[in-house]
Amino acid sequence: MNIALWIVTGLLAVVALVSGNIKMFTPKPELAQAPGGQWTATAGAGVVKTLGALEVLAAAGLILPAVLDIGPTMVPVTAVCWSMLMVGAMIVHIRDGEYKVITANVVYLLMAAFVVWGRFVLEPFAG
Repeated sequence: MNIALWIVTGLLAVVALVSGNIKMFTPKPELAQAPGGQWTATAGAGVVKTLGALEVLAAAGLILPAVLDIGPTMVPVTAVCWSMLMVGAMIVHIRDGEYKVITANVVYLLMAAFVVWGRFVLEPFAG
């Protein structure tokens, strides 16, 4: 189970890192044209970049505490925060009628829920 948790956590961290970098470094008009990016047309540039930075921090929070053995409990806590971010993303996509991209949000939410359950209940890090 530990290996499965590491794989899912790693995949989630990659998603967060890539998504965050896209939001931080892609011009807002270009983001608004991308699938699932319609919401950026009405959001401030600061909001988009802040969400991107939070996603990059989530990527770090999913991996570094466990790898460095400094507060590994932060891994499932970060996964809880990622879950809340995905719920918010689903609400925004529903509001904007972007129903196709919600599937990805649901998958990421389920992955995060698995990490939360796995690291709090099944295979918590020894501390």
